[in-house]
Amino acid sequence: MGVLKMYINRTIEQTIKKAAKGFKVVLITGPRQVGKSTTLQYLFKDKYNYVTLDDINQLNIALEDPKLFFLNNPLPIIIDEVQYAPNLFREIKRIVDESDLRGQVILSGSQAFHLMDGVTESLAGRVAILEMSGFSLREYHNDTYYLPFIPNKDYFLENRIVEKDFDIWEIIHRGSLPMLYTNEYLDWHIYYSSYVKTYIERDVRNIINIRDLNNFSNFLISLAARTGSLLNYNQVANEINIDINTVKSWTKVLEATGIIILVRPFKNNALKRMVKTPMVYFLDTGLVSYLLKWNTKDTLRNGAMSGHILESFAVSEIVKSFKNAGYLDVPITFYRDYNQKEIDLIIEANGILYPIEIKKTTNPTKNMAKNFNALENIPGFRVGEKIILSLVDRTYQLSDGLYAFPIKNI
Repeated sequence: MGVLKMYINRTIEQTIKKAAKGFKVVLITGPRQVGKSTTLQYLFKDKYNYVTLDDINQLNIALEDPKLFFLNNPLPIIIDEVQYAPNLFREIKRIVDESDLRGQVILSGSQAFHLMDGVTESLAGRVAILEMSGFSLREYHNDTYYLPFIPNKDYFLENRIVEKDFDIWEIIHRGSLPMLYTNEYLDWHIYYSSYVKTYIERDVRNIINIRDLNNFSNFLISLAARTGSLLNYNQVANEINIDINTVKSWTKVLEATGIIILVRPFKNNALKRMVKTPMVYFLDTGLVSYLLKWNTKDTLRNGAMSGHILESFAVSEIVKSFKNAGYLDVPITFYRDYNQKEIDLIIEANGILYPIEIKKTTNPTKNMAKNFNALENIPGFRVGEKIILSLVDRTYQLSDGLYAFPIKNI
């Protein structure tokens, strides 16, 4: 594993600083334990007051008297876990509207459901919303490249810092939560056990009323077993004996809290007989490994689901590259028709479609791109570079316009 250190520089730092120069308020959302508070204190600790609403005294004042809260905690200010006091948003609006200063209020919070309602209602036009993800391979390598993964020739030519000799399966198994890389004494199993318990009992219960926590735990495991696959709601409902509407509702909770991403199929009027079911991907492969009891990197690498988990890891790294650059909506889809033609991932940028296959191989072949021609001649689009993401060590050309590209370089 890489060198352990107290603070890991995060790719999103420059996006946060840029947002703070352009907007009166900045909101950082994202899953629990991805480093939101640590990063904000690192960036602004010398110039900003810092308040967390995990502090019951601060929370009580914020809930009872927002004006008094800001008298006690003047601007510039970082307010952590702001979702616990959504009534602060109206007072924030009043305060920032009295000045033209930018970046005076920086907020962070873990629960996107209720948080977004208050922000969009009270702070529209005043707030930059950024979503922070877990630790990325770029951060592991201390690679300062921050642009999103749009796999064109310019991307290939970037001078990137990537460690030659490291075990990608160790990273996939360990997961993306920064504390696992900054505390050498942290037990992986105990950490994820506590993480799941805290997530379910705090975040989930604050969003929806769950009577049976065991049902939700079984649902979480059932979805983890489907990472990198089409999400059939009926199958999940039958497997854990709950109704399909509950499955859909709980899936939305996992999506809103940043545990999963649902990738929708590519849509175009020129395409017929396309599947409508989304693909589900867990964004932290360490969490998947814990839920499915893959207790070592070797059992994970050699297990029946290793290809799906590698695909989840690659998709997660792509998602992080966009989120860290400030994108809330990641421009990825997939292709699958009823003739069994499929393309794992399509990245769309400026009217160009970049088809991607993700393979657990060190020897990709051009035959792996046989379905990419399904995207040819779609009105309004052209096909760009075609990519086989795999376990190769370097980028090289397989045929005209088709490239093998290392997952480790995303």
